[in-house]
This record gives sequence, C-alpha cells and structure tokens, in this order.
Amino acid sequence: MMKTYSARAADLDPKWYIIDAEGQVLGRLASQIAQILRGKHKPTFTPHLQSGDFVIVINAEKIAVTGRRMDQKVYYRHSQYPGGLKKTTLRQTLEGRFPERALEHAVRGMVMHNRLGADIMSHLKVYAGPTHPHQAQKPIPWTGPQSLLKQPTETAEAK
Repeated sequence: MMKTYSARAADLDPKWYIIDAEGQVLGRLASQIAQILRGKHKPTFTPHLQSGDFVIVINAEKIAVTGRRMDQKVYYRHSQYPGGLKKTTLRQTLEGRFPERALEHAVRGMVMHNRLGADIMSHLKVYAGPTHPHQAQKPIPWTGPQSLLKQPTETAEAK
C-alpha cells in the first residue's frame, strides 16, 4: 500500500529567490509570490509546515496595475474611534513613505489567515528600491511561469 509523503521540518531546505517588481502587474506578481512562500512549487509540499522559500522583492515602488486601479483601489483602516475611518488610494500608497506595503498587503490577502500564514509572511522581504541587504544568502532570480512574470528581452534592447 502506498503512503502519502509528508516532509519533516529537518527535510526542508528553503532557498532564497529574488524578484524584480518593476513593470510587473500587482495581483499577478502577488499570486506568484504567495505560491513560492507557501511552497506549492515544490514536490515536497506539506500543508501543515512552512515548506516554502524566502522571497526578496526589489523595485516595489515601480509596480504596475491595469486599468484605472491606481486611483480606484482604496485601502481602508479604522482607528476604532467614532469617525476614524481612513482611506488611502494605491497611488498615495506607492508615492508615500512605504510603497512596499501595497505588495505586502496583496500577498497577505493570498496566504492563510492564521499562525502559519504569519510565519509565511515573515519569509517575504520587500524593498522599494533596487538594493537589499540579503546578498549573503545568494538569492536566485525567480524564473517561474514565463507567461505571468515579464522577463526583459535582449531583442528589444538590441534594436
């Protein structure tokens, strides 16, 4: 009789991936990041463990959206005081002090909303600019499904 494979915590070997968010569509990129963080791209995926990898996202301030979403997408928060509802558009978020929060918010909505999801989110490192402090981990450029993440083409640059 075949038994279902279940990885142990000692068997997991997380890798570090780096993704350049410049020109990528927000939701499509967030769903790819959520898959990597969860570990669904690995054959050793185990639902109850943190079997995913680390993800470093650079250039988060240059993320793209489709349509008029830049002004129509609104983030709400409430201070718990009467009349304390605050509204922020995606444009205000990206032009504000912490533009990486837009991508973090999108990814957080795509992972589980429990303790394992909080642990998964700790493996996401998002930076607004092109530099990051994780060179010691030797991150690998993510080359996932080519149809979802745009890759720079040499033919367009050569012309």
